Amino acid sequence: MNISRNFFLFLSENKLLNHAAKKWGLRLGASKVVAGTTIESAMKTIAGLNEAGLACTVDRLGEFVTDKQEALEAGQYCINTLHAIHEWKVDCHLSLKLTQLGLDIDKNLCMNNMRSIVQTANQYDIYVNIDMEDYSRYQTTLDILFALRKEFDNVGTVIQSYLYRANEDIDHLQGVPLRLVKGAYKESADVAMQEKADIDKNFLHLIKKHLSHGSYTAIATHDHEIIEQVKAFVHENQIAYHSFEFQMLYGFRHDLQQQLANEGYRVCSYVPFGNDWYGYFMRRLAERPQNIKLAVKSMLSNS
Repeated sequence: MNISRNFFLFLSENKLLNHAAKKWGLRLGASKVVAGTTIESAMKTIAGLNEAGLACTVDRLGEFVTDKQEALEAGQYCINTLHAIHEWKVDCHLSLKLTQLGLDIDKNLCMNNMRSIVQTANQYDIYVNIDMEDYSRYQTTLDILFALRKEFDNVGTVIQSYLYRANEDIDHLQGVPLRLVKGAYKESADVAMQEKADIDKNFLHLIKKHLSHGSYTAIATHDHEIIEQVKAFVHENQIAYHSFEFQMLYGFRHDLQQQLANEGYRVCSYVPFGNDWYGYFMRRLAERPQNIKLAVKSMLSNS
């Protein structure tokens, strides 16, 4: 199965296929995990999820932008998405990647983009989450977050539990809303744990620590064992349900998302959309063999 994982990760980085995929549209099963290509299609999906009792975070797919104009357009698109969230009156916040907003071009360009986005979101009382990318961009992402937090309190980020420094960073991020994840990038053993058992153990430790700090915590996992342990912890420690949420990907484990929502927990569905869906979809296929079956089934049903 590692061969399949590496194969799909390889495909995810193929620029020729990515370019072609924008012309194909959401075929080959991608429509099951990507909420269309437009802001309107995303809002319709989010409205439906809200009706089912699920909150949402929306992400316009795209990353690793190297053209200044494209970065500026991406920033404006994020602002347009915020306008739509406000106009549609949906329970939804915004997730974004700094490399889409010019981080790899110029840090000041990215910072200006982010300031405009967070300022607009603040006017609408919408939260903005900065997705964490690979380790080479980790510290810069935190630097931008801390700079923004001096002006705004409606912005947070992601901490990856496989990083050795995650525990220390959690201490510096008390009071900051965080999405906690295990970590999906292939990082060096010098900076990241490599064994699943170690990562899972640290993941649960970080969740308990941030919750104990009284800081809002988004627990991003489909791991039912972790979820059950978190449920036991919050009950034992009388942690209010409004101080955390379970977060899962749109199109995956909808049954579990609905079950948790029915039990009274806040559940947030991570809803991606946009033309630049190919890389995201390939990485989802790389994560679990079940996702490949989903794609094939959808392709056959649409043929």
